[in-house]
Parts: sequence; C-alpha cells; structure tokens
Amino acid sequence: MNKQLQALADQCWVHIPYGPEYFDKEKFAELIVKECGEIAYGTYWENPEGVRGIHLKDAILENFGVEA
Repeated sequence: MNKQLQALADQCWVHIPYGPEYFDKEKFAELIVKECGEIAYGTYWENPEGVRGIHLKDAILENFGVEA
C-alpha cells in the first residue's frame, strides 16, 4: 500500500472502550472518494479550459501511485 492510501487507512481504525478495535471499510471508501474529489477540483482549477477526463484520471492515479 502506498503512503497516500496508508495515511487514509490509518484514519479508519475505530477504538471501542473495553472492546476490540476494527477497521471501518465505509470510512476508508469515503475518504478515498473525498480525496478523488479534491484532486479533480484542484486539477480543474489549475486549467479549467484545458482539463479533460483523461487529465482527471491521470491526476487521481498519480496521487494514489496506481498505474493505468
């Protein structure tokens, strides 16, 4: 797992007093979607006239260290 995904995953552990902690998969998915939205928003505002879907896809993949 790359650093960006690990940082998001670290935020998803739920600690219950006197109980086992667990990983909240819904929260992890929500954080990933929010991150993708932020990337898309930032990419658009860098070049609103020239941004195409491929630019957004590439920016998101690059952020998470995923190859196309």
